[in-house]
Amino acid sequence: MTDQKLIPEQSGPAAEAFLSVRDLRIHFDTDDGLVRSVDGVSFDLAPGKTLGIVGESGSGKSVTSLGIMGLHRSKRARISGEIWLEGEELVGASADRVRQLRGRKMAMIFQDPLTAMHPYYTVGQQIVEAYRVHHPAASKKEAKVRAVEMLDRVGIPQPDRRVDDYPHQFSGGMRQRAMIAMALVNDPSLLIADEPTTALDVTVQAQILDLIRDLQQEFGSAVIIITHDLGVVAELADDILVMYGGKCIERGPATTLFDAPEHPYTWGLLGSMPRLDRDLQERLVPVRGTPPSLINVPSGCAFHPRCPYAELTGGRSVSELPVLTEAGPGHHAACHLPTADRHRIFADEIAPRL
Repeated sequence: MTDQKLIPEQSGPAAEAFLSVRDLRIHFDTDDGLVRSVDGVSFDLAPGKTLGIVGESGSGKSVTSLGIMGLHRSKRARISGEIWLEGEELVGASADRVRQLRGRKMAMIFQDPLTAMHPYYTVGQQIVEAYRVHHPAASKKEAKVRAVEMLDRVGIPQPDRRVDDYPHQFSGGMRQRAMIAMALVNDPSLLIADEPTTALDVTVQAQILDLIRDLQQEFGSAVIIITHDLGVVAELADDILVMYGGKCIERGPATTLFDAPEHPYTWGLLGSMPRLDRDLQERLVPVRGTPPSLINVPSGCAFHPRCPYAELTGGRSVSELPVLTEAGPGHHAACHLPTADRHRIFADEIAPRL
């Protein structure tokens, strides 16, 4: 692709970023072979900003987030690259040091709060423990006051009473709010939300997303939202990173990715997203096929077996791995289609359906 600018290789954190990820690779040894869950992902996240990481199940989104949190430290995991959190490198840091940072400087909202929270302890006990781990001088009474304060802040009614309830006594939306309270009890500077609205009805989904936005503005946290649904990040994310087959295949400002996406996979994700702001003229078009196995990732562009335009690349999609190239200010895509062809296809075929 001679008409686009290659992204220069760089190492170390960006000067303005709170979180910098550089060429992150997370592979797992299994009995069936090597699983390349994350295979060379890089991005920056500034304080107070929100990054949306999107892609189908099995694309590597959650593994990336767990890698940032230092939760892949097992004998079967091979981790390389760099993760810089406020100028401190985490891949080479000790497990004890990452544990000190986890909960205090970075925290995570897990996909299913019912399994993430311990069923034998009250919600208040678990928030108290999360607080006292990083504030050992605080008494249990002081920590409980803090727990009630956080439950109230996330909108749980009668927090002074509900603090003594168990997770199963909360509804799905209330459990997710309690998980957010636990994640934010130590005022972390980085909040990772992994599918925070899964299995919630649309009304509760909107409430949870509004809550995350409000809390981010209050605490000034950098936020990563991980989801398979572009609609979830449409108004929440400042930037979007699209993952496929363990790699980043497009990233850029959210407005740019919605108005002028460059990768056929992103076109497919947008085309399969229902719109409520206009009359539906035709059926939604799903991305054909299924995501690739991360043990046997297709050669060349991993998306080529599902791409309707692979034949326009002269065979490069099958034989040559595409690299991220600059498609515009802050906007990058990894696609073998020439820029002129991409723009023509988007204008003629894709944009009218979106």
